[in-house]
Amino acid sequence: MPRSVPPRHRYDNRLLDQGSQGRGERDRRAPGGPNDYGPDAPNDEYQPRHDHPGYGRPEYENYSHSAPPPPGEHGQRVAPGYEYPVPPGHGPDHGRDDHGPDETAGPDHRPSGYGPRHSASPGYGPGGNGPGIPVGRDPRNDAQSGAPGPGDGDRDGRRRTVEPRRRRLRRLLAHRSVQVILIVLVLFLGWVGWSVGQAMTAPGNGTASTRLAEWARDHYLGPVVTLGEWLTYKAPKVGGKPQFSLAAPATGGPTSATAPHKPGAATITPIVPSRLSSPAGSPLPGEGQWRVLASVTGIPAIYGTYLRPDGIHTSYVAGIASMDQRLLSFQLRPGAEDPGTANWGYSPWLPPNSRTGLLATFNGGFKLDSAGGGFYLNGLTKGTLTSGAASLVYYKNGQVSIGSWDHGVGMSSNVLGVRQNLKLIVANGTVPASVDQDVQSQWGATLGGGYYVWRSGVGITSDGRVIFVYGPALSVRTLADLLQRAGAVNAMQMDINPAWMSYMYYKPSPSAADPTPVNLLPNQPEPANRYYSVNSRDFTAVFAR
Repeated sequence: MPRSVPPRHRYDNRLLDQGSQGRGERDRRAPGGPNDYGPDAPNDEYQPRHDHPGYGRPEYENYSHSAPPPPGEHGQRVAPGYEYPVPPGHGPDHGRDDHGPDETAGPDHRPSGYGPRHSASPGYGPGGNGPGIPVGRDPRNDAQSGAPGPGDGDRDGRRRTVEPRRRRLRRLLAHRSVQVILIVLVLFLGWVGWSVGQAMTAPGNGTASTRLAEWARDHYLGPVVTLGEWLTYKAPKVGGKPQFSLAAPATGGPTSATAPHKPGAATITPIVPSRLSSPAGSPLPGEGQWRVLASVTGIPAIYGTYLRPDGIHTSYVAGIASMDQRLLSFQLRPGAEDPGTANWGYSPWLPPNSRTGLLATFNGGFKLDSAGGGFYLNGLTKGTLTSGAASLVYYKNGQVSIGSWDHGVGMSSNVLGVRQNLKLIVANGTVPASVDQDVQSQWGATLGGGYYVWRSGVGITSDGRVIFVYGPALSVRTLADLLQRAGAVNAMQMDINPAWMSYMYYKPSPSAADPTPVNLLPNQPEPANRYYSVNSRDFTAVFAR
């Protein structure tokens, strides 16, 4: 009868049936051949071949009846060097018991590299260096010889843990969908880096934090910026005294800037504003008292003073300026980013050859996408001029007016520029109730969502003077009250938050063609020379007529 397997795969059935005699001994797969007791052997019996290394020898020795069967029990080929698990009660730590219950077992015929290492094996035993360490071997030399030492198991375990992770990662990266996602992610991060880099290096004098915040708001991350501002916002403290004297501007006393003589200027009688009462109660020395900041041919053209905004935040001070349009000319200047580059007819800064007669500068309004209106200059428009929006209108003769668009002010052939921003906060001499309603949504998102923050506003009086107010710890209500207190009959809020507002007057030194800027508020965050370099937002420049 033909055999279904070659001789090398046949088993020695006698060994399988030995039972308790040498229990656990198994014949390994015979390599076959005429000397392997194959089909030509007497009585067709197989016998273990001991002259062939690794074949026909016991795979393990004398395990008890309760010991689990080791690998290779059914004839599987076991790689050289494999060590079988030792059941409890057996092994090199048990001396004679290494042979299990049958202490009469014969000598160890286990070939090198097979079976458990125990005292019956040559080179191992109670006189050795311990379980699994051959006699005469010094574990301290393992690090130098390259042989595995007692601590190598931990490293091997870590290696066995890391390698599967690497294989899983390689398999994951081999998927086409994963590769596509990674390519898209790299391209996206590259674009973000390029876009942020453009914003950080764009012309302008904003700080890194303000530039990054503006970039985020322009890319639909406004809520993230608002959250960050809310987390870092600190409410203004209550009570206290101002940190600087209110008796004079930051220069230490009344100063004046004299512009070149203009025909007819000598016939003008100056308008001296009345002293303002303090909203905080009893005035501090110099509080509410006007001082001359700039003059034209000896006639005061710009006055300034300080007021504490209310009786609660008494350590904060607002700066107030009064500008006489009869002696002054107002120019609307575009920002490099808002409204952006176009043929506006004016540059977004004050270059050296354009400063002759410069007396004052102040900030513009919100970014146009948040202003609720548009920007118009020299026939060009950015955004939309919106009916009902609060509007600062610039005329070709250098004068300005303030009102609600299409309701008191509007487009005409004399209009040179228009800057719209939100709604009026003083209308016909009255502060509307809307200044206390929906402050965040109607009057602009503030740092931390606070009501009392840096704010600025501009108004116009019944005698034509332009009033500018700015400072910290102001609500929309207190800003409107200060403008009204200074005489404004119509007024509008301009920009808010400290990085965007400023008021500077200019001293004619070293010359009238190169005046020196001075901050009205000494604690103003923006530098005095802010508009001597490219500015990202629009602003107003005030010159002598």
